[in-house]
Amino acid sequence: MNLSMMKQAMELKSKMEKIQKELSKARIEASDKDNLIQVAVNGQQKILSIKIAPEAMDPSHPEKLEKLLHKTIVSALEDSKKLANERLGEVTNGINIPGLTS
Repeated sequence: MNLSMMKQAMELKSKMEKIQKELSKARIEASDKDNLIQVAVNGQQKILSIKIAPEAMDPSHPEKLEKLLHKTIVSALEDSKKLANERLGEVTNGINIPGLTS
């Protein structure tokens, strides 16, 4: 590997580390249509918080809460992945790098 390629690799690594740090601080929020469930995740798909409104907790229909919670978490994680792919794509120019982009 020549010096120019090593320099480019180091620059790419530095940019990726910066973006990963930004993604760890990003906050993506999702909620169901009635705003009974609110989920916040960061840009690295880590759940930061889950809020459940008391009226969402109906003991006679626990499956309703389970479905709302699942759907809202999936939505938040999908939005987080989109953000990460957009930000990382700026550096990788759309090249799929296993473990970094999806």
